[in-house]
Amino acid sequence: GQAPWAPALLLRGLSGEEILSAESQRPLSPEGGRKTTPSGSAGRFSRGRDLNRSFPDQFGAAEPDLEPVPEVRALIDWMRRNKFLLSGNLHGGSVVASYPYDDSPTHKPTGVYSKSADDEVFKYLAKAYASHHPIMRTGKPNCPGEEGETFQDGITNGAQWYDVEGGMQDYNYVWANCFEITLELSCCKYPPTSELQQEWENNRDSLLAFIEKVHIGVKGFVRDAVTGAGLENAIIVVAGIAHNITAGKFGDYHRLLVPGTYNVTAVVMGYTPVTRENIEVKEGAATEVDFSLQPTVMPPALNVTQFTATPAPVSTITPTPVQAEAPSPTSLHQPVQPVDFRHHHFSDMEIFLRRYANEYPNITRLYSVGKSVELRELYVMEISDNPGVHEAGEPEFKYIGNMHGNEVVGRELLLNLIEYLCKNFGTDPEVTDLVQSTRIHIMPSMNPDGYEKSQEGDRGGTVGRNNSKNYDLNRNFPDQFFHVADPLQPETLAVMTWLKNYPFVLSANLHGGSLVVNYPFDDDEQGIAIYSKSPDDAVFQQLALSYSKENTKMYQGSPCKDMYPTEYFPHGITNGAKWYNVPGGMQDWNYLNTNCFEVTIELGCVKYPKAEELPKYWEQNRRSLLQFMKQVHRGVWGFVLDAMDGRGILNATISVADINHPVTTYKDGDYWRLLVQGTYKITASARGYDPVTKMVEVGSKGGVQVNFTLSRTDIKVEEGKVPVLNTPDTSDPSEKEFETLIKDLSAENGLERLLLTSSGDVSPYRYRPYKDLSEFLRGLNLNYPQITNLTSLGQSVEFRQLWSLEISNKPNQSEPEEPKIRFVAGIHGNAPVGTELLLALAEFLCMNYKKNTAVTKLIDRTRIVIVPSLNPDGREIAQERGCTSKIGQTNAHGRDLDTDFTSNYSRYSGTREPETKAIIENLILKQDFSLSVALDGGSLLVTYPYDKPAQTVENKETLKHLASLYANNHPLMHLGQPGCPNKSDENIPGGVIRGSEWHSHLGSMKDFSVMFGHCPEITVYTSCCYFPSAGQLPGLWADHRKSLLSMLVEVHKGVHGFVQDKSGKAISKATIVLNEGLRVYTKEGGYFHVLLAPGLHNINAIADGYQQKHVKVFVRHDAPSSVFIVFDTENRIFGLPRELVVTVAGASMSALVLTACIIWCVCSIKSNRHKDGFHRLRQHHDDYEDEIRMMSTGSKKSLLSHEFQDETDTEEETLYSSKH
Repeated sequence: GQAPWAPALLLRGLSGEEILSAESQRPLSPEGGRKTTPSGSAGRFSRGRDLNRSFPDQFGAAEPDLEPVPEVRALIDWMRRNKFLLSGNLHGGSVVASYPYDDSPTHKPTGVYSKSADDEVFKYLAKAYASHHPIMRTGKPNCPGEEGETFQDGITNGAQWYDVEGGMQDYNYVWANCFEITLELSCCKYPPTSELQQEWENNRDSLLAFIEKVHIGVKGFVRDAVTGAGLENAIIVVAGIAHNITAGKFGDYHRLLVPGTYNVTAVVMGYTPVTRENIEVKEGAATEVDFSLQPTVMPPALNVTQFTATPAPVSTITPTPVQAEAPSPTSLHQPVQPVDFRHHHFSDMEIFLRRYANEYPNITRLYSVGKSVELRELYVMEISDNPGVHEAGEPEFKYIGNMHGNEVVGRELLLNLIEYLCKNFGTDPEVTDLVQSTRIHIMPSMNPDGYEKSQEGDRGGTVGRNNSKNYDLNRNFPDQFFHVADPLQPETLAVMTWLKNYPFVLSANLHGGSLVVNYPFDDDEQGIAIYSKSPDDAVFQQLALSYSKENTKMYQGSPCKDMYPTEYFPHGITNGAKWYNVPGGMQDWNYLNTNCFEVTIELGCVKYPKAEELPKYWEQNRRSLLQFMKQVHRGVWGFVLDAMDGRGILNATISVADINHPVTTYKDGDYWRLLVQGTYKITASARGYDPVTKMVEVGSKGGVQVNFTLSRTDIKVEEGKVPVLNTPDTSDPSEKEFETLIKDLSAENGLERLLLTSSGDVSPYRYRPYKDLSEFLRGLNLNYPQITNLTSLGQSVEFRQLWSLEISNKPNQSEPEEPKIRFVAGIHGNAPVGTELLLALAEFLCMNYKKNTAVTKLIDRTRIVIVPSLNPDGREIAQERGCTSKIGQTNAHGRDLDTDFTSNYSRYSGTREPETKAIIENLILKQDFSLSVALDGGSLLVTYPYDKPAQTVENKETLKHLASLYANNHPLMHLGQPGCPNKSDENIPGGVIRGSEWHSHLGSMKDFSVMFGHCPEITVYTSCCYFPSAGQLPGLWADHRKSLLSMLVEVHKGVHGFVQDKSGKAISKATIVLNEGLRVYTKEGGYFHVLLAPGLHNINAIADGYQQKHVKVFVRHDAPSSVFIVFDTENRIFGLPRELVVTVAGASMSALVLTACIIWCVCSIKSNRHKDGFHRLRQHHDDYEDEIRMMSTGSKKSLLSHEFQDETDTEEETLYSSKH
């Protein structure tokens, strides 16, 4: 039996060495065992089953039941997902290396040498281990009770020792392409701890020597001689050894062999086998031998270059033993046809889809885009060589069936197509090329509710046509010519959201009731039957013909003579509106609102034929279905790249001259533009970039790749123009490294990779009341003191602390250049899911610090503040499983705290609730945050400001972008159908809505945060149930963790910069006005940071004493943008140019001086005349007095300050003279 201290070691050789270790298959068993047990069975079994006798066995009588042994099932799945080459299964109870086979057809208990085809290889591998083990190599374990047992060279054939039916090593060899031996490491199964050091010394060299053997034998690639593409699942046959192996995803193979000379053949269906003779295999590194196979039938000309973002492990293992002989070339051209011809009701269809997703996990992914009115899942089966991943440059295709519930042929054909693609992948060249070059999505039923009401045999009826609310789904989409008054149905909204989330290029909508391919437009302005031509009419005709030409009856054009004798469609195609008007149709909405071209295919005159007729429909349509899918590769495709860093540009526009229908690029800058043969003038453009135009020649077959490299708009400032600033190049390697990390995490599957490489399982499993929450936070602070700081913002009404946990590499120091993000939850005490999610997030971050590179760098460069419970009093009285209960929603005073953040905080500060007051004063206003995320409950969506009605949203695009980012990283939220029991028909496009449109109210926290804290805040509603059972917490954490981490990444984007004057002095408290609305202020050191939606933005920088600066900045979706603003000294006074003001002031001063000189001269002359002689007195004495006084003082006002004399005619009359 396996010793619990000895891990099972699996090795695989793909590129270099990759070592995977499964520490224990039975995590329960060690607890059942006993230490210092030399021999015995305590802890040997799980649920009474021996795991090493529970695997499928080649000599077994029946397939084993794996339900009681989940460990075995998990290991089998692991082996299927990973292409292991060499493996060691470590046991205890003896000291020997055992090799296959472990049992024989007779199952004789002992003494039967059960030889495998690779007996020499296995003996070589076993000796490699045993020869380096000081005890094993002697062949004499000397185990108590078995002192006389010996093994030559320390190795043994398993069945010769004793028969083990259902052993793991035989399963690896027979089913999993992997060579495994079983290693018994010590006589004592559970030795005392004191002996472990010696066991390590005994086995160390053996373990390393065994690992090295992963490199022996022969290896290389099997490629298509025409295209050079690797041939996955190529069979490698070694003459004289009746055991074949298969090549990997890229045609790579590695065949373990002992030294010698061999003839090796590579065989692939659809190709001429190639044999390489006299290949010499030497001791040590493998001999490299490549194969180039000529196709017997030329594969379809897809002309698509493969771009693989993250190669996923691919397994081709099926539950049948590897055949000893190569397949006969005579059977190469016969693809496997479907056999499952019957009408599948919903439950039957659901099982069918799950079955194929389970049997072909390497090329399938089953997912749902939403629910019908009656809550049936709208399933989609993805078929791709890398399911779940958009591979850059690979187009995406979709089929939709059963939009009208009683038109069922499309539903069954799509199920047949799923079966056909899965069963023929890897063996049929056409299917293999199609799956490897295309991401295929198949929705068998868009209207499952209507289907369940339909009746078999219906020829032209309407029962079940509409959904369960009696709306025709193909009249329910927004229309370009007419207003569709019917409310959007859940099925319609789910499909619209689906189409917005995937870069579909081509689509077909399968209907019934006629036999024709119908293309846009489906209606016209007049609402009459007239040809309504789209800008891409020629493309649509080509697409329609590609289907009809492969369906002989359709191509003839007279489909339903008994039902519609006068109906005729030339070549089996028609313009939709020319046939009859369909306002609100899905195909037109596809074309006008996405990059996807869709046609509608009528598959037969009878809408719901008898089940026995279904094989006939498959035979008529199978070639058409495949041929239409290949059209996704026609036209032009490529990438639009940034000239500065080579990254793809999201949402760049691809325009074709004279065709008024642009398409846009996807995340990696990849685009696809369907076109017919001809010469085109194609332009790529994007905001903030100079457009580029190329002339392109499109051929009659396949597609042509055309890449565009765009330069960012010139930064030079010309007269009357504003500079556009971009991210400057930095010479700081750590800064560049971090920018690269942000781009990598922003890429598709970037966050998934982070989660896959993270340490520890922090999945929440219970709710924590206030006491437990406090202890948990203190525990985090005590265990991670270097990166955490626990403080209290204040107290609740009942004097509970409002805890705030900061996570940062320097939690007690101010670092203004680091962006700051806060996560808050529990403003409503009856919705504690957010609290538990934030506690899990805090533990996840702490546990992964210094263990996960990405998490470590995020913590080092971000100040993260987590406030898990804003309303602890309400939380204490809330009740678990209270899905709709309002108990605990308010604080102890009965006040809803999310209505207490009134706009004028100073006037009412004395009447605020203590919780609100603490949050405002010690969180929102005191600390500079770049982003805030608040978690609440009661639905599954995200709201953005404002909650207040009739409030203008200045930064709407950015706020909506942040909310959408969270929703898009959630597996369900972005579908826009919360599906809450009390609002089952609620539709929220994209899962995002403005707060006032969902639940309008005054005094909300996020409104206050935006208006007074200058920080964008979104509110996340985590689940329909306010207080779900604790058992749902792990699932909720799994759903939200990627979204929460996306916020940590996003806070590093937007625009950050510095403001200083020409002397280099940093300017703090400068005003940064964004897009003439939003205002932020520079911090200490002149630093500022603001989040903005991707695109071009205007920035005005204002500071007292300096000239206003106006620049534009281009913000990317995957990287921050930097600006460096240098102020000039203010050059205007009173709104006038400084030079003019100085000139006028100088002239004014000169005039004043000159005037003063003249007055002084005049005064001096007059004064001298009085002194030198007599002169005639004036007639008007009063005027004279005034004039004298004015000359000496300069103003009549001065007279008020001089003496008054009585001027009567007396003998003592005196001439008054002003004093000086």
